Amino acid sequence: MSYSLPITPAQRSAWWIDVCIVLAIGAAVIGIGSVATQWEQPLRATVDIDLSPGALPKYMLFSLARGWIAYAFSLIFTLLIGSWAYYDPRARRFLIPALDVLQSIPVLGFLPGLVLFLVGLFPHSNIGLELACVLMIFTAQVWNMTFSYHDSLRAVPAEFRLLGKLYGFNWWHRFWRIELPCGAQGLLYNSMVSMAGGWFFLSITEAFRLGDQDFRVPGIGSYMSVAIERGDVRAQIFGIIAMGVVIIVVDRLVWWPLVVWSRRFKLDDFGGVTVPPSAFQLWLARSRFAGIATTVVEKLSLRFLTLPGPSAVAVLAEESLPPRPAYGRWTYHTIVAVLVVAMAWGGVKLTLLLGQVTWNDWREIIYCTVITFGRVLAAVAIGTLWTVPVGVWIGLNPRLSSRLQPFIQFAASFPAPMIYPWIIALIILVGGTLQWGAIILILLGTQWYILFNVAASAAAIPNDIVSCASLLRLSHWRQWTRFLLPAVFPGLVTGWVTAAGGAWNATIVSEYVNAGGKLYEATGLGALISRATAAANFPKLTAELIIMAVVVVGINRTLWKKLQVIADARCRFGL
Repeated sequence: MSYSLPITPAQRSAWWIDVCIVLAIGAAVIGIGSVATQWEQPLRATVDIDLSPGALPKYMLFSLARGWIAYAFSLIFTLLIGSWAYYDPRARRFLIPALDVLQSIPVLGFLPGLVLFLVGLFPHSNIGLELACVLMIFTAQVWNMTFSYHDSLRAVPAEFRLLGKLYGFNWWHRFWRIELPCGAQGLLYNSMVSMAGGWFFLSITEAFRLGDQDFRVPGIGSYMSVAIERGDVRAQIFGIIAMGVVIIVVDRLVWWPLVVWSRRFKLDDFGGVTVPPSAFQLWLARSRFAGIATTVVEKLSLRFLTLPGPSAVAVLAEESLPPRPAYGRWTYHTIVAVLVVAMAWGGVKLTLLLGQVTWNDWREIIYCTVITFGRVLAAVAIGTLWTVPVGVWIGLNPRLSSRLQPFIQFAASFPAPMIYPWIIALIILVGGTLQWGAIILILLGTQWYILFNVAASAAAIPNDIVSCASLLRLSHWRQWTRFLLPAVFPGLVTGWVTAAGGAWNATIVSEYVNAGGKLYEATGLGALISRATAAANFPKLTAELIIMAVVVVGINRTLWKKLQVIADARCRFGL
């Protein structure tokens, strides 16, 4: 898998582009230095957030750095854990349920313990608080990426893996030449929605409070949180503009070029299909500096990624041997023993903590869980109704995708809690309440998981299949029921899983909203969790998190798992 800029002799180099690139590199170095300085600052009991517009560039830099550091952790976790779960059946029995449980725990479930632990670990600097913020963004990004990549590994055509064996691919060549290209589109689309998920909880992670303790860090999220608390509309508008600038810049400079690049890995029987470069690639193609860097990267890739020659004898010899386990039997039993001891110790502590929860509290939790379940179901259903046709439409039309990409990416990435006060004001204006208005707030944070997964599945449909469907002249109804819906169904199920998990997470900010010094609260489990966190009521918070995790995992293990089995058995190309 190589990449080169579309440089042609007809294109002339431009010195000013080289100057822009050098200035951008210099700005990046200065930015990294500013972020490092912020992390090394002494820990303060209270952080004053400056609401002047002049403070926003610095806050934009801090939030952007946290988001990308968290994404780097998420990508590494995704590739390692996704591959481990695919290749090791014994580990898969533990990893997939564990991911289900972790996905079901909302951000506030990780935040209190992690913040207190890391702040205690680094009591004299901001490192612990900054790490806690990064890891909280990580928990909002990583799960759908991991599920998507594991799903793409299962979807790699068997003949591709056989060809890799025939050529004697080692694990790195197999990953770089087969698995990553086959999963590139799904991983990229889920990376975009993961980054959006991290932005969604930005105001919580950067402006976290536990009881009377203030753990705020400077950033756009804390800026907007303070502006909303004070009812400063001017500062809110400036914060929204700043967040919009960050999203548009990242989309145009990072995501869209990667979307164009990923299309070359589409499974196709048509030869010679070329992918037109993006405007940013054409701009870089006029830079001598970028050309030199590209040449160096290509030489390094040729040096370190040279493929071995075909060896059918090696393949036959390998297939004649029994499969080797991923690790030894003693190692496996040691890991299991450590996990059992840790679970037993945690179970004792958990029992003592839950013993402080009264029966009235449990009844209230169960009642609120039922109400929140209805809101989550309504949000996922409403999101599915419009995201499936729009996602298919976008995925099958690259030109349309290029035009709509900036708007969709902006809408998906924008942190909806930043505009919750205005949405609530509109709901109240039409005579509504947060009891049903919370569905709209939840929908704003969950519908994009479905849209991006469906669009990725539609974009990955081979062109020969699309052409055959067109030649058959199917009616509109038969085209959807016999071709389009089955083709995107695996991605749709993945979108449902991540959207449902995201919806449960979104309830903590959708059922409990503080706007302009006024608290809006809807009956539901998310509101209970937010209220328990604000009061630092750890026993009740633990009980509420356990109920949420049990409900989400139960749905995943019953409904979603059965749908995934159907999707794998009937709706996979090449299987």
